[in-house]
Amino acid sequence: MHIDFDTLSPNQAYHLMTQTIIPRPVAWVLTANETSGYNLAPFSFFNAICSNPPLVMFSAGKKPDGSPKDTRHNLGQSKQLVIHIPSVDQAEEVTETARTLDYGDSELYKIQHPLVNEPGWDLPRLEKAPVAMLAELTDLHEVGPNKQAIFYCEVKALYVRDDLVEQDEKGRTRVDAAKMQPLARLGGGEYASLGEVFKLNRPT
Repeated sequence: MHIDFDTLSPNQAYHLMTQTIIPRPVAWVLTANETSGYNLAPFSFFNAICSNPPLVMFSAGKKPDGSPKDTRHNLGQSKQLVIHIPSVDQAEEVTETARTLDYGDSELYKIQHPLVNEPGWDLPRLEKAPVAMLAELTDLHEVGPNKQAIFYCEVKALYVRDDLVEQDEKGRTRVDAAKMQPLARLGGGEYASLGEVFKLNRPT
């Protein structure tokens, strides 16, 4: 099948892109609300950009009424955020936090997920998420007629659950991906687990 994207509506293009660009990691983003409390939302248009500086990106559209997502509003007030990598057993919680709420209504009340303070971090992290990154917004671009927001964030600090960390043969920190079981996003309402993990050496 050959599909010409010039013939597709934006919804049709989204439907095909999210089913073929798979699996995608999920950024479970916590930001501070302007009034009180925290916003928590998942984004699957997310990935690493580079390591020097350590940059990641994610993008967000708008609410159904056309207003900015709460994450964007909060990052306009404070540049800090915590990006969590959820595990497979948190899929239902991640899905629940995708619900559209009025600004200031925290998703954390819906999932009853405890927060913990990490030394030196201004924002808390989700206690049960296996990985969390304290990050700072460095740039924001808008693309397309609906002004999709692309957030560029520098990672300032990293939390990894202790049981996932070991040393490799070169003395480097290694994270056990099979034990971590990160949640992978597919198309529609579909998610996936990591499945088999295998290793291939790069050619020299």
